Amino acid sequence: MGQTMTDYPALQLFIDNQWRTTRETLPVLNPATEEEIGRLPVAGRAELDDALAAAERGFRIWSRTAPRIRAQIIMKAASLLRERGPQIAPSITMENGKPLVQASMEVIRGAEFFEWDAGEAQRLYGHIVPSMPGIRYSVIREPAGIVAGFAPWNFPLSQPARKIAGALASGCSIILKAAEETPAGAMHIARAFQDAGLPAGVLNLVFGHPAEISSYLIPQDRIRVVAFTGSTSVGIHLTEMAARSMTPVLMELGGHAPVIVCDDVDPVAAGRMSAARKARNSGQVCTSPTRFFVMERNFDAFAKAFAERARAVRMGNGLDPATEMGPVANHRRIAALDALVEDARAKGARVLAGGTRPNGPGYFFPVTVLADVPDDARVMREEPFGPLAIINPVRDLDDAITRANALPFGLAAYGFTHSAANVDRLTAGIEAGNLSINTLEASVAEVPFGGVKFSGHGREGGAEGLHHYTVVKTISHKMELDLEPTVSGAKP
Repeated sequence: MGQTMTDYPALQLFIDNQWRTTRETLPVLNPATEEEIGRLPVAGRAELDDALAAAERGFRIWSRTAPRIRAQIIMKAASLLRERGPQIAPSITMENGKPLVQASMEVIRGAEFFEWDAGEAQRLYGHIVPSMPGIRYSVIREPAGIVAGFAPWNFPLSQPARKIAGALASGCSIILKAAEETPAGAMHIARAFQDAGLPAGVLNLVFGHPAEISSYLIPQDRIRVVAFTGSTSVGIHLTEMAARSMTPVLMELGGHAPVIVCDDVDPVAAGRMSAARKARNSGQVCTSPTRFFVMERNFDAFAKAFAERARAVRMGNGLDPATEMGPVANHRRIAALDALVEDARAKGARVLAGGTRPNGPGYFFPVTVLADVPDDARVMREEPFGPLAIINPVRDLDDAITRANALPFGLAAYGFTHSAANVDRLTAGIEAGNLSINTLEASVAEVPFGGVKFSGHGREGGAEGLHHYTVVKTISHKMELDLEPTVSGAKP
């Protein structure tokens, strides 16, 4: 796109293989400086109608394109993203605030989603069901149709990549509404697919007023799948909207990830590792480790190591190579974090690190560590979605599992232990779609990702990742006409 390290791209919609602007625009701010860096075009009904018509035409072409050819185009786009990473990453940092090294890793991660799903596009196998002689039952998967995708702001490129990868690999077309706060990542993806030779209309990218776009697109008869990543409250609303037209949904919603620290691990190493991970993306990750339940014997050492590492995290502008953690997304996150800390403090929690916003411009909030937080504190029930961690002691593993499962969320959970018996109990007892042991990574391209309970429905990634974008068709084929049919084809 001819962009230098300090450029932010001109923002446009992408409809029917054409880049567009509109008269109405919204500002895009750099959260590290609070300065405007771009103007985002707003899609109205005319643009959405054009996107629907384009997606319908695109689906007719793409659904009949051989999986091998689809995979080649997707792989070409992934290769372009990797090649353009040095130009893409700074725009992600400018609009989201994350350090440049994390933005660079996000570009690679987005490419990995495309590469994995390109392979899976060629492995959407059907099967033959054994039957009586003279009749054959076959089961196949077909692309569902047009997808309405909605991506959040916390990962400007990799979250749109997941929606686009699943839809395109399965043979669907997609209208993606990416986040208005962080639009450049999705634009880079659209540019890569345009340059890779994707047929017109298969991928359409729109921005605007979220409620207006979702309320117009989701009820459309031509929309056959709704795929959303975001908060539980919005996910429930969109699911209810889709249910009125019997449209299937893929929902990756909020979490409040528990971490169980058993007494057979090094509490200092676990504490330092956990604090560093809490700072990733300023804690604005649905799988971010948040509620730490530590066995009493290890509690003091773990809490001390965590707090020391948290206080050492270097905050700043993500374009500065020395920065470990950038700002949170906007002033609303600052207000929410302030309120949660003050509520916990008023109810008796101890603040071991952070807790106060620094002076100066930018939406900065330090890694904040709360200890001995009572169950009636708001932060024990509400996802902070920021660099805020809770550390509480527990008596034993049963106590930890009970407390970990106490909330209606179940996206990611973690455990630190070297005991096979503990791993078995965690595996059987934890209510979550993703459980990680001795690692705080919960989502990679090659495994399915999604939640249980109020954390969502369906899976992205892995061999299961394309299933939600397909419909199952059964074909019953009798070789000869039977003028005297009998039950199940059996002869008297």
